[in-house]
Amino acid sequence: MSETTHDATVAVTPPAAPDEGLTARELAAKHGLTVSGARPSLIEYVRQLWDRRHFILAFSRAKLTAQYSQAKLGQLWQVATPLLNAAVYFFIFGLLLEADRGLPREVYIPFLVTGVFVFTFTQSSVMAGVRAISGNLGLVRALHFPRASLPISFALQQLQQLLFSMIVLFAVTIGFGHYPDLSWLLIVPVLVLQFCFNTGLALIMARAGAKTPDLAQLMPFVMRTWMYASGVMFSIPIFLADKPAWIANILQWNPAAIYMDLMRFALIDDYDAKFLPDHVWAAAGAWAVLFAVGGFVYFWKAEERYGRG
Repeated sequence: MSETTHDATVAVTPPAAPDEGLTARELAAKHGLTVSGARPSLIEYVRQLWDRRHFILAFSRAKLTAQYSQAKLGQLWQVATPLLNAAVYFFIFGLLLEADRGLPREVYIPFLVTGVFVFTFTQSSVMAGVRAISGNLGLVRALHFPRASLPISFALQQLQQLLFSMIVLFAVTIGFGHYPDLSWLLIVPVLVLQFCFNTGLALIMARAGAKTPDLAQLMPFVMRTWMYASGVMFSIPIFLADKPAWIANILQWNPAAIYMDLMRFALIDDYDAKFLPDHVWAAAGAWAVLFAVGGFVYFWKAEERYGRG
């Protein structure tokens, strides 16, 4: 474009820049730029997690190995900690408070140890999930990977720790006269369902803990309340027989109680179906699917916000 000036010379006006007037968003879209760390689609996110399955497994093993590396007894604390807790609970609840009412001693001790081990699995998964993002910010900010790898890895770590502890649980059960039979095969689906539930719960707590790190200080009190309400130390239907039925129903249908009771049903001969709520397997599956799917989607929705605060 040109025009004549007052002294008869011709001035040439440069053409407008092709990107002139575009907003930053429009300019980025025009040149194919995307947000760094943008959230992928749900299907793509699942694919990325599957591609990193070896990392998830290796990370969980490394965390498990390092957990007690500074202790002289090392990995033995994986078994000793819940076993000592069970001994303390037996002294207080079994001997002093007589919470074993209606259950003979050869049933109550395996009942108590099973409850402590199984609930510890959920408790540890929750506590690890709360710190999964906030406690690993250096890793989150330095590397690009699906952040769900961390809470899933921590839940897997707790599963491996429980499997190691099951050796002692089997020894206690057999020591009190409850020998392996076909019902012990139920241990596998119980652990699978509980692992799915724990993983979903860890994902939920990881997102919450990433936004509110102080949640890690509150959760021990929440978990302690949940433990006392889940029948770890007593049989809910026996202990609450003189209370309104709806109280026992609410406590029995909570997922922690369901997974503990199913494990007791599998391991202990005299702990039969009369101690379980109706449709207990359907409830166990429903809790597992609800939390696994819901927790995963809930965590995925905040993927691009982790580590940016």
